[in-house]
Amino acid sequence: MNNKLHILFLCGWYPSRILPTNGDFIQRHAEAVATQQKVSVVHIITDENLATKKEIEYSKINEVDTFIGYIQKTNNPVLKWKRFVKMFKELTSKIDDFQVIHVNILFPFGIFAWYLKMTKNIPYIISEHWTGYHFPKSKNIGFFQKMASKIIVKNASFVCPVSNNLANSMEQLGLKGNYCKVPNVVDTEVFFPIKNTNETFTIIHISSLNDAHKNVSGMLYVAKKLEEKIGNFTWKFIGGPENDFKNRLKKLDFKQAKIEFINHIPQQEMVSYLQSADVFVLFSNYENLPCVILEAFSCGIPVISTNVGGIQEYFPDDFGTLIQPKNEEQLLENLLHFSKKDPINKDKMHTYAIQNFGKKAIANRFSELYHSSLKTNT
Repeated sequence: MNNKLHILFLCGWYPSRILPTNGDFIQRHAEAVATQQKVSVVHIITDENLATKKEIEYSKINEVDTFIGYIQKTNNPVLKWKRFVKMFKELTSKIDDFQVIHVNILFPFGIFAWYLKMTKNIPYIISEHWTGYHFPKSKNIGFFQKMASKIIVKNASFVCPVSNNLANSMEQLGLKGNYCKVPNVVDTEVFFPIKNTNETFTIIHISSLNDAHKNVSGMLYVAKKLEEKIGNFTWKFIGGPENDFKNRLKKLDFKQAKIEFINHIPQQEMVSYLQSADVFVLFSNYENLPCVILEAFSCGIPVISTNVGGIQEYFPDDFGTLIQPKNEEQLLENLLHFSKKDPINKDKMHTYAIQNFGKKAIANRFSELYHSSLKTNT
C-alpha cells in the first residue's frame, strides 16, 4: 500500500446523477489505475434542480474515491467559473496529498492542473477523447480555449490521446506537447466470447444513435437492401428509442427482417447482446477510438466499421473490415459476406483485447507515465 502513488483524476466528463453515462470510459480508466495506485476523482457539474447553492457527493466505487460537486446553474459565465473554482478548492481540500494529476479532457479542468503545477510543483498528464479537435469541428474552438489549451498541453508531462489520429489533429491546432497514445480500457473479464447459437443472422449496433454522427439512417437503408438479398435477419440498434426513425422505418416497410431499437442499457446487459451477435457495425461519419469496437473484439465478434479517426490503429486485418464513410454499397457487400457465418478465431480476438485494452495493460501504461512524470518534474 505504501508503494502506491496517489493520483488525482480531474474529470471534465464523469458519470453523475445528472448524466449517468457521461464519461463512463474515463471511469473505466480510473478503475483500471486503481488496481495499482490510489485514485481520487474530482468532477464538478451544474445541477439546475439544486435546492441549495452547492452539494458534494462522495462514494467509493470499485476502489476509486469519487467526489462529485454539484453547483447551481447560471447563465453568467463569470459567475459559473467562480462557482467551479470555489467547488474545486473545497473538493481538493478533502483529498489527502496527491503526487500526480491525471486530467481527463484538457479544457477547462486542465487550468486547475496547470495552476497546481505552477503553485505546488505537482506534475500532470492529460487523457483526451474529444472529437472536437478534428477539422472541421475544430473551427468552433474559441480563441480563449485555444490559447489556454496551448499552455495546458505545453506544461503537461504527457498528453495521452486515445489515438495518433487525435494527436495529429491536436498538433495541427498548435497544441504542442509530449504525446503518447493510450487507448480506452475494456473489462475483458466481463466481455468474453461464448459459442454463438443463433440460427438467424444477427447484426448489432451500439451508440448514442445520433444520426449526424453515427449515420443510423444509412444503416437502415442498407438493412432494406440486405432484406432484398437474404430475407430474414435481425438488426439490433442499442442506445435509444426508435422515435427519430419512425417515419423512415415506415417508408422502408420491412417484411422479413426484424429491426429492433433498444434503449440505453447498462454495460453488464450489453455484454450478452454483443456475445450473441454475428457482426458489430459502426457506420459513423467521424470517431476517435470507440470503446464498443474494442468490446466487440473482446467478445470475439467481428466488426464492420468506417475507416475514420483512430480506429484503424487498433484494427487487425482478420478482425473484420474497414469501409469508407457513407459507402452503403461497401457496407452491404460486407454484411453479405458475414451472413455466411464463416468460422472466427474468437480466442485470438479476446487475447488481443487483453493485451492491448485490458485493465492490467492500461494500468501498467499509466503507472509508467506517472513515475516518469515524477522523475522529470524534479
